[in-house]
Amino acid sequence: MNIYDRKTKKIICENEYKEGALDFLYNTVTGRIILKLVAARPYFSKIRAIYMKSTASKKDIIPFIKKYNIDMTYYNENYKCFNDFFIRKRTIKNTSSQNELVAIADSKLSVYRIDENLRLNIKHSVYTLNEILKTEQDLKQFENGYCLVFRLSVSDYHRYCFIDSGRYLRRYRIRGLLHTVRPISSRYKVFVRNQREVSVLETETLGKVITVEVGALLVGCIRNRPISEFSKLDEKGYFEYGGSTIIVLIKDKIKIDGDILENSKNNIETKVVIGERIGEIIDCGS
Repeated sequence: MNIYDRKTKKIICENEYKEGALDFLYNTVTGRIILKLVAARPYFSKIRAIYMKSTASKKDIIPFIKKYNIDMTYYNENYKCFNDFFIRKRTIKNTSSQNELVAIADSKLSVYRIDENLRLNIKHSVYTLNEILKTEQDLKQFENGYCLVFRLSVSDYHRYCFIDSGRYLRRYRIRGLLHTVRPISSRYKVFVRNQREVSVLETETLGKVITVEVGALLVGCIRNRPISEFSKLDEKGYFEYGGSTIIVLIKDKIKIDGDILENSKNNIETKVVIGERIGEIIDCGS
């Protein structure tokens, strides 16, 4: 898949994790049978998690760091197991202005417009907001707004932050399967089939915002902090082992940076890091 690196201004090709295994699972008849009966089921990821939390998994850390060229400058390298390394923590400082829209995760970002019928077209699959949120609540205020999709690959920092200061209005979990969130699974409409956690937020400058953490293959665990109020770029939570995705729904009060919009139109993801500017807020308040 093609990814635009804003630092080098070049298109790069991501080194897929377990690419051969995913190709087998999603592109062969036998693989799809296994996927349906075993691999996409939450218990499969839970079994894998037992190993990742064991001391035996510690030997996998250094090879993983080398393979994906992970910069460990800001991290403590003395981890007891692979899961401890995977959910490593670093200090995040908010240096943005109030009207700056920032990335909430080290990830690959795509942006989609929400149409007047509250639908959006993500990688050749059409979703409605009600499908994603599994709710019949009034979502008219998100007409012509934006859907930000932050896709985290296995080599990314797997903690994520709040996009603005504010408070929780509601939160709930949706049970489901655990397909990979990479493009190879696009036919499965993963954002309405996978496990996910929904947060409805009232924020200071963006008004109502909805965030959805989406579980993925080998990611059965989404860990959100049990808090009621927060500041911009405070840590919201983290994913345990695997790659995953965060969806952010915002009303029509932002202007996304031109390179990100153009890349999204051309089905190219943009590489971003937490706190990086991705646009501006042009209409503050609710």
